[in-house]
This record gives sequence, structure tokens and C-alpha cells, in this order.
Amino acid sequence: MQERYFNRELSWLEFNARVLFQGLNKELPLLERLQFLSIVTSNFDEFFQVRVASIKRLIMENSNQTDASGLSPHMVYTSISARAHQIMRTQQECLMSDILPALAEKGLIYVTPMQYTQQQIEYLSGVFNSEIFPLLTPLRTDVEAFPHIKNLTTYAAFLLAPIKGIKVGSEALKGSDDLPRIAFVEIPDGISNIYWLPGGDSNSRQFALLQDIVAQYGTKLFPGFDVEETLLFKVTRDADFAVDEDAGKNFIHAMEDVLIQRKSSFPVQMTCNSSSQKIIRFLMEKLELKEDDVYRVNQIINPADLMELRDADEAPALSFERWEHFYPAGLPEEEPYWDSLKMHDRILHVPYESYDPVVKFLSDAADDDDVLAIKMTLYRTGRDSPIIDALERAAQRGKQVVVLVELKARFDEERNIAWANELEQAGVTVIYGLVNLKVHAKILMVIRRESDTIRRYVHLATGNYNTKTAKLYSDISLFTANLQIANDATQFFNLVTGYSTLQNMNCLSMAPVTMKSRIIAMINREIERSTAENPGLIIAKMNSLTHEEVISALYKASQAGVKVLLNIRGICMLVPGVEGLSENIRVVSIVDRYLEHARIFYFQNGGTPELYCSSADWMNRNLDRRIELMFPILDKVAFEDIKSILDTYFADNTTAMELQSNGSWEPVVRGKKDEVIRAQEVLYKKYRQLEEKKPKSEETRFEVRRK
Repeated sequence: MQERYFNRELSWLEFNARVLFQGLNKELPLLERLQFLSIVTSNFDEFFQVRVASIKRLIMENSNQTDASGLSPHMVYTSISARAHQIMRTQQECLMSDILPALAEKGLIYVTPMQYTQQQIEYLSGVFNSEIFPLLTPLRTDVEAFPHIKNLTTYAAFLLAPIKGIKVGSEALKGSDDLPRIAFVEIPDGISNIYWLPGGDSNSRQFALLQDIVAQYGTKLFPGFDVEETLLFKVTRDADFAVDEDAGKNFIHAMEDVLIQRKSSFPVQMTCNSSSQKIIRFLMEKLELKEDDVYRVNQIINPADLMELRDADEAPALSFERWEHFYPAGLPEEEPYWDSLKMHDRILHVPYESYDPVVKFLSDAADDDDVLAIKMTLYRTGRDSPIIDALERAAQRGKQVVVLVELKARFDEERNIAWANELEQAGVTVIYGLVNLKVHAKILMVIRRESDTIRRYVHLATGNYNTKTAKLYSDISLFTANLQIANDATQFFNLVTGYSTLQNMNCLSMAPVTMKSRIIAMINREIERSTAENPGLIIAKMNSLTHEEVISALYKASQAGVKVLLNIRGICMLVPGVEGLSENIRVVSIVDRYLEHARIFYFQNGGTPELYCSSADWMNRNLDRRIELMFPILDKVAFEDIKSILDTYFADNTTAMELQSNGSWEPVVRGKKDEVIRAQEVLYKKYRQLEEKKPKSEETRFEVRRK
């Protein structure tokens, strides 16, 4: 019998396999392929910290419950281990046997310790003594308390033996089979991972990696001992901690406790090379890891260490062609947006369009004497944020500034605590989220005094207020002065900052109160209005689809003849293409140079189509346990523009992959006569053409009269 749902974790693994697929693609530039391999590793780091850790906890609690796919925690873990090992083996084979040799052909040669020439040995010995040695701290393992191994930190381990003829006083230092002399050294962070080597010819450059240099010259840390074996390893620890939501005034301290716990939580997984089986067995025993928990690599623990090659002179020729971030044609570059937004809504599509308008919108509000108040949510903001600077400046100029900072943004908690403290010191009113709910909505409202009234301007987005990720993530946002949306925005802020019961909103839908029911109602409406002559149509783009109620509604729509097109970047628990269940549902995914992050939902609605964007995926956590917003696209021009974007993703026949009913993903097959369509490239060219059509200001020339 065909299952109604794919397992969430195994579906995520297939997403990481699609990332790896790009790394295997020989048509891509070498450094871009290397970047995809690095993303595979960073994705795994978070996956093991959170998802695998939670599954291990379920197993330890002897839970026999099964999930929607019918699998028990132990069955899930076993399947994860098998597939994750397979993906990592393929990643390593690609790195060592394909990408590194190809880089060598282009003149960038990775040299392993076994390949160092005498000149290079002398050079690296000097580098080690002067630049690296002072940063290293060897840790003995034969002490009463086993040394703490930090989360996601690379170490070199050394198996030691006394040099013959040298007396060792302590019995422990002599060592034994039961108590081997093993020491750890943390590979220092904050210095270069790549060291360029002397030698080579005029057409090539050779380099060594920091991890190899420490492993090779670490014997200098242990005078009187020989190094018999070495091992490079990294441990991933449990990071799936929940903060005490009832901490009240001590909530920040409770969050800080979570950060401390994360650093010393139980080990989940270890990545290592295979240079010492004895050290591996020792670590497995001490860390209570089983063979399934150990992932062996050929040499390089973190492929991301190689991304410093981006700084090499050869990098541009080995990377994607540079794509500009164009200033949107519909917004004035010099003047504030107030007058423009009173006439029309404006859409911003990053990273094809520049994120500068969001920064300008907020910065103009901070400096405008007629602006009375600014209210916004912050989830992930990034370092050195001009968003934070503008908010602080607005508060210092006497404006009312209210910011809801979500401290529970996983892995950004520490940074958000720092931002919250800094904003408060500048005079900003900071709200620290809501009890038991993450505030994931992306909304900014500016209240301005104008000649005839008090007017509100609203910005709503699918992505975070983060200027860094806005250059890498594909997101949609809306600038509007629409009165109904402004009224809803006001209700939203009253609800999340004070004591306000939710009133009916005219335009916005909010999770966990109305969004799920609204989505299911629109799916059911599509069923009701679908006919054999004019079947219904639902088109949705999101990061992940896991909510069983929504999936069940989509199955009913398919059974009623509604055509459902889904573009899902990551997890998809829905099973498409099953006769009698989901034969009218098609699921595609695109992994390309930009991370697809926008959530867009289209409903044909019997000929009166509706289009929405949202901060929320159709997942349990988004629809049931987070504060999210879904907003309509009401402006006709903006509607057509976003619908065109949505259609482009389903026309892709270059990077798109399609989900099969057996859970596998297959590349979309392009016919021999079909036009080559790569969605992200099509979109980039569209915005480049808009830029080229902009009227160019004529230069004023002054003729200088000369004697």
C-alpha cells in the first residue's frame, strides 16, 4: 500500500542530495561546485544538531510511537545513517577525485603532507613555529575529567609514545593499551585555513591546509614523545534545546543558559579521517558513539575551509559570472517613497533587485521630521546591520520606535540578545517575542504625519531584514500604503506588543490563529469551483511542506480534478502522482546559485484569481506554533509580475528536479527541440532588461572658455 506521507527527515536528506547534485554538475564553475559541497556539510551540521539529536532522544526515551510515514524513531535513525553515509561518501569522492584534480589543472594545487617538498617542509615549519604554535593548547586525555570537545570544532588528535632512552616519571604518561597516551589540539579559528607554498611553476600555485599543518607539526607540542598516529576529527552535539518560556523577566538569562547547554550537550555524530583506527575507537568509547555515528572522510574535514580560494586571483574565472543587484524601476532613487506608494504598491524581488530600497525606506523614515513612529519585527538581522543603525537613529531623534526581537531564532540567539540590548540603550522599545510562540513574521510599519491625515506605510516580506542574506536568498516583499493592510498591520502590532484580542483582519492572515484555516478554506473553495471544463488550479512555492491537514486538503483537491503545482525547495511529505490520491499533483524543486526562499500561493478561484505571499511555509511549526503573516497582492501590475515569476519556476528545464511517487527526485527532462530555460537566469535577464530600459539622465556639459 502506498503511504500517504514521506518521512520528514528522509525527505530533508533528499534535499541535501539535490544540493550535492549541483556539486557533481561538471557544467558549473569549479568554485561554485566546491561551494555546493560546502553547503552539504553545513546543512548536515545543523541537521545532526537538531533533527538527529531529537530522534536520538526519542530512542533513549524508548518511544515506540510511529510518525505519519509509519516509521519508528529507530527505523528513521537507521535510514538516516544509511543515506547520510552514502551522500557524504559521494561528496568526498567528488571533492578528492574530481574537483581538487580539476583545480590543480587550473593552477590551484592542494598539497598533502605526504607531498611536501623539503623546501615546503622548512617553510611550513617556520610558519608553524611563528604563527600557529602560540595559538595551540594540547589537552591530555588520561586525566580524571575527559577534556571537553567543542561543538563543530575541528581537532587534531595525537597518539604518543615516549622517545626511547628518555625516562618518563608518571605511570600515566608511560601509557598502556587500556590507557593510551592521546592528546587533542583544537585547530585555531580566526586565522587562515590556506597557506600558499613556495615552489611550483609560473602557471600554478600550491597550497597547504591549516588542519594538515597542525597534524604534521603537532609533535612539537609534545617534547620527549614521538607521534605514532594522528587523527583529524569534528564532533556534532545536540543543539535541540527549548528555552524556559515561563522565565518571565529572566527570559534572556534563560536563553543564555540554553546557549551554554548547547556547547556541552551530548555528542550526536563525529566526522573524521581514517588515519588512526585506534584513536577512532578511543573517541567512540569516550563519547559513547556507535559505528553508525561515525562518518569517515578521505582527508578534508570541512570543505568550507577551501572556500578561501575565492580570494585567489584565479577565482573569477572559476566562479559564476557576476550578477548585479539592480535598483527597482518602480521606486525613486533620490526621493522618499511616500508619494510613489500613495499611487501604487511596489514589489521588490531580491537578490535580482537590490535590497537598498528597504534600507532607504527605513533610513528615510528615521530622518523624516514628519515620521512619528516606526514598528517592526526582527528575526535574523546579520552583523553590522544598517537596519539597526536606522532604528537607533530614529529613536535618538525622538521618534517612537518599537521593535519585536525574536530571541529564539535558532543559532542567532546570541546575536539577537546583543542587538536587543543595543537597541534598548539607544531608546528603542524592545519586545522579546511571545511566550511559547516564535515571531517569524516580517513586517515594518512607518506612521507619518501628512497635511491631511496620519498615514501608515507598510513593508511585508517573505524573508528576513538581513542585508547580507538579501544578496543570496530569493525573496519577495511588498511596499504599500493600502489603508486596509495598514489597519491590519496596526492590529498585528497591538496584538503582539500589548493586551489585544485578535479582531477580524481584512487582508492579512496570521498564524497560528487564521492562516491555516484560510489556506485550507481556499483549497476547498478551489474544489467547489472546479469543473470538468474549467478545472481548478493551485500553484504554490515554499521551502517545505509537512502539515498533514494541508496535505490532506491538497489530496482532496487532486481527487476533485484540481491541478496542483508545487515548487518546494526542501522537505516535502506529500506523495505526488499516486492514482486515486494525488495524480493531479506535480512537485518540482530548484537548487541553483541563489537560495529559493520566497513563499508564494496562487488560487485560480473560478476565474477571479488570488495571489498571496507569506513568511510561512506549510509546516506544523509555521502554521501552529509561530506568529506568521500571509499578505495578498492587490495591485494589478504587482500581481501579474509575481504570477510571471511563479510560472517561470515551473518552466525550468535546466536546474529543476521532479519528485516521484517513490520518493526519488529526477531531473526534469528537456526535449531536444525545447528552449533551454533556467529559471534564475531568466529572472536575472528580465531585471537586467528593465535596468537597460531606464531613461538615462543626460549629462550636462560645460564648455570652458580658454584664452
